[in-house]
Amino acid sequence: MNAPIEHSGKPRVAVHKFSSCDGCQLAFLNLGEDLLTLAGRVDLVHFAEAGPLDPVTDVDVAFVEGSVSTPEDLERIRHVRAHSRLLIAIGACATSGGIQGLRNGVFDAQWVTQIYSHPEAIASLERSTPIASHVKVDFELWGCPVSGPQMLAVVNSLLLGVAPRDNADKVCTECKRQGYPCVMVTRGIACMGPVTRAGCGALCPSLGRDCYGCYGPAENANTGALAAQFARQGLSPQAVVQRFQSINSQAPVFLAAADKIRIQNHD
Repeated sequence: MNAPIEHSGKPRVAVHKFSSCDGCQLAFLNLGEDLLTLAGRVDLVHFAEAGPLDPVTDVDVAFVEGSVSTPEDLERIRHVRAHSRLLIAIGACATSGGIQGLRNGVFDAQWVTQIYSHPEAIASLERSTPIASHVKVDFELWGCPVSGPQMLAVVNSLLLGVAPRDNADKVCTECKRQGYPCVMVTRGIACMGPVTRAGCGALCPSLGRDCYGCYGPAENANTGALAAQFARQGLSPQAVVQRFQSINSQAPVFLAAADKIRIQNHD
C-alpha cells in the first residue's frame, strides 16, 4: 500500500457508504469511548452515520463500505478515489461484492419487474462488484461486519506510521489459541473455519456452532479438502455449494470452489 499517514496537522478521514447495510459503519460507532479518543486524533470530515457531511473534500484516508451495484456507485467511487490519499475497503460488500453478489451471472430484468411496482425507477448494474474491481484499493478489511477493534487497529497503525496487518490466518487458529473445541471434530458440524480468515475472534465456534465464512477466504485455503470432508459428513453437493456461496460468494477462492463442485456433479 502507499506510505502510511504523515501529516503536520490532524489527518483528514472520511467514511463512505455504497451498496450495503451500514453494519461496518456501525462497527465504528460501537467503539464508544475509543471513537471519542480517535476523534481527537483525526479530523473526521465525512461520516453520514455519525453526522459530519463533506463527501467531496480531499482526505488522507477514506474508509469505504459497500459494493458497487449502481451506475451512481460507479461514478462516486471514482470521485472518492481521486480525492483520497489512501482508500481502505471495509467489509464483505466492499471486498467481495457482498450478499448482493448472489445475483451475479443470473441478473434478469424480469426479477426487478416482479419485485418493484415501478421498475423503471430502479437503476442497477448487472453485477455487484468489490471496490477493487474499479479503483485502486490500498488495504482491505474483511468481515460481515468488520469488528470495531479491527477498524481501530488499522487507524492506529496508520497514525503510528506503519502499514496495517493483514490477518489472513484461518479461524481454526483462533479456536486453538482460545481453547475452543473444534465443532467439526467434537460435534460433527460442517464448519467453514478451515478456509475462512480470522478476525472475528472465532465468535460462532465459541458458541458451539459452525463458522459460515463471513470473513472471506483465508490464505492458502484448501477448499477442495474441506468440500470432500463436508461430503463425508453427509452434505449433498448442493448443500456444499451453498456453504461457499453465501456472504462472500464472489470471492474468487469461494467462487472457484463452488464452480468446481457443480462441474464435478454435473458430470
